[in-house]
Amino acid sequence: MARDVLAIGQVRIHSGGATREEAMKEAADILESVGAVTGAYFDAMQQREQTVSTYMGNELAIPHGTNETKEAILESALSVVRYDGGVDWGGEAVTFVIGIAGKGDEHLEILSQIALLFSDDDEVAGLKAASNPEELYALVSAAGV
Repeated sequence: MARDVLAIGQVRIHSGGATREEAMKEAADILESVGAVTGAYFDAMQQREQTVSTYMGNELAIPHGTNETKEAILESALSVVRYDGGVDWGGEAVTFVIGIAGKGDEHLEILSQIALLFSDDDEVAGLKAASNPEELYALVSAAGV
């Protein structure tokens, strides 16, 4: 990929929780703040969520837009937010919300790396134990995301 899809400024940790909508909005806002998506991307995320839940298991949700809304994506990027207070994601308990914007087919590669990282319980425990955004960023980056 032309550039790193994740920078330290795109990683956050909150001690409290959030609603699913608030979490999606934050994911979209982070992506928009780095110039990866337009303001329309939050709506695209909501459309996707209405069709199929982006809950992936292991306390992870990966909100992203629909194929019809590709024009809202300017370049590939990720946002990683940990909510220690949790997010009710349509009845599922979520701690990690990873917003994904993938230009072309790049999102497939990004998704597979995230899926691998979150399929390992020890890795997830490490991500939950990270005490600050810098540590969380280092762990996610080390996984090749």
